[in-house]
Amino acid sequence: MATPTFMVTPNLNVEQLREAAGEATSMLRVMSNEDRLLLLCQLTQGEACVSDLEKLVGIRQPTLSQQLGILRTEKIVSTRREGKKIFYQLSDPRAVSVLATLYGLYCPASTPSAS
Repeated sequence: MATPTFMVTPNLNVEQLREAAGEATSMLRVMSNEDRLLLLCQLTQGEACVSDLEKLVGIRQPTLSQQLGILRTEKIVSTRREGKKIFYQLSDPRAVSVLATLYGLYCPASTPSAS
């Protein structure tokens, strides 16, 4: 496996780098929970309400609400209300980029099944 190369910027500002590292580890910490990652992957397909998410990802409502609360607190998802239903959607474009990278690395490409 080839080692990725990064553009090296002379005179890196260590404080800016430390701040960016803190933000990155915070995002990765949130995404490192399997239930939250499943929810985020599902939300890449568009907004969904809790009852839809419960059916789609198979997470029971109490756990689902807890995990959505964490994602909302971390500002990775946002909500909108329609009557009694609350719809969740991805709101952090950095999270979308990380999810796209993870999908490319870990999710098998769809191939037509042989008949």
